[in-house]
Amino acid sequence: MMEQKLAELKERLSEVNDLNMAGAVLGWDQQTHMPPGGAAARGRQMATLGRLSHEKFTDARVGQLLDDLQAYGESLPYDSDDASLIRVVRQQYERLIKVPSSLLSQITTHASESYQVWAEARPANDFAKTRPYLEKTLDYSRQMADCFPGYDHIADPLIDFSDQGMKATDIQRVFGELRQQLVPLVQAIAEREPIDNSCLHQPYPEAEQLAFGTAVATAFGYDFQRGRQDKTHHPFAIKFSIGDVRITTRVDENNLADCLFSTLHEAGHGMYEQGISLALEQTTLNSGTSAGVHESQSRLWENVVGRSRGMWGHYYPQLQAAFPTQLGSVPLDTFHRAINKVQPSLIRTEADEVTYNLHVMIRFDLELALLEGKLAIKDLPEAWHARYQSDLGLHAPSDVNGVLQDVHWYGGLIGGAFQGYTLGNILSGLFYDQALQAHPTIPDEIGQGQFGTLHNWLIENIYQHGSKLTANELIERVTGGPLRIEPYMAYLRGKFGDLYQL
Repeated sequence: MMEQKLAELKERLSEVNDLNMAGAVLGWDQQTHMPPGGAAARGRQMATLGRLSHEKFTDARVGQLLDDLQAYGESLPYDSDDASLIRVVRQQYERLIKVPSSLLSQITTHASESYQVWAEARPANDFAKTRPYLEKTLDYSRQMADCFPGYDHIADPLIDFSDQGMKATDIQRVFGELRQQLVPLVQAIAEREPIDNSCLHQPYPEAEQLAFGTAVATAFGYDFQRGRQDKTHHPFAIKFSIGDVRITTRVDENNLADCLFSTLHEAGHGMYEQGISLALEQTTLNSGTSAGVHESQSRLWENVVGRSRGMWGHYYPQLQAAFPTQLGSVPLDTFHRAINKVQPSLIRTEADEVTYNLHVMIRFDLELALLEGKLAIKDLPEAWHARYQSDLGLHAPSDVNGVLQDVHWYGGLIGGAFQGYTLGNILSGLFYDQALQAHPTIPDEIGQGQFGTLHNWLIENIYQHGSKLTANELIERVTGGPLRIEPYMAYLRGKFGDLYQL
């Protein structure tokens, strides 16, 4: 009897998954190939799919099946596929029945329209064009939060969607601890002779950049038989199934690092999704467990591996062969120092490892102020400039590299989007430290261009589980303790202490 009910639940979830993945295909197309004229219809199409998915998932029959299966699920091992499915779907069901389908449909339609406006307004430095859309986004964000009364902070429900179990006060505490240790490191580096990274800023043809990035991503373990790469305004990874996980990048022909490290970053996301157990396909467990854990993988492969001295000891001769005029006479140490230069900058996605988290903290604080009503959308550009001046000593010459630079607020909600980036950085250090304890030979293997031991460890300990375990449960299982910043800070101090002779 229970097997029949479980089979019915899985069949219903499979239909929901198909609708969600169809919506993802439309979203991918919108950000890669869709002509601007398709924006209005695309928003309507995505809203329709989102509404149908929500209605199917929150159907009363799903709730009845979950009630009937609860005792059965509790009788199974906690992390078994079936027990995890029943438990996690129950959590998602109880959350989503509080959100009206009509609200989700409105948000989806608005987000599609807002994204298209942003894509046109950013190159034109036209914040005024986006302002009414952002004001509407802020209103929708508050409406979404209010679907979950009883929160301690209005941002809590929005954070919980991305990083389950985390609250605004948790993020503020972790960010406070991290900031206390990061600022002295930034200051110490600022007192040293600046690194020359001019070798990165020469003419680098697009085709050669894309080919080299693809080769490295393939060596890392991203499977192009189950994925592809396209260009976009703001790089992202997206999944339609375990057999179709796509990444995107962008190319600046006068900045070698932009395309290369965007590719490696998104390949990290893609490898996570490709590594999920096939047994979880077509279920709601078929995705990474949180924004923070997901970001840990993109940052691990982009920075911990991708900017390491060991990796470039192997790959630099190949890069020189691809760009002999630009790099043929540039020593390896000069190149390695260039790709790890620490310098306050305006663009989050181009920021170095040491200052990157300050960009995230600025955005997180601005989100809280907007949601609390302490900051109005009309005053957001100036608030942005003020924080960059106080935290990084910089003032953007325009909003293109200021408040218009990130897509998140223009294609989603305000709140819950940014904290995952810094949580991911912290977790990249934490998980890599555990991988090294299990396999001390990993750095030597990376130096030989071999990444299989690290990749397989990540599949076994993180990727295969999908969202069966919450981020906190996964961290406890993998590390034997809670989230902590010490391994990440030890990594930063060790790496940049050597580079800057601190």
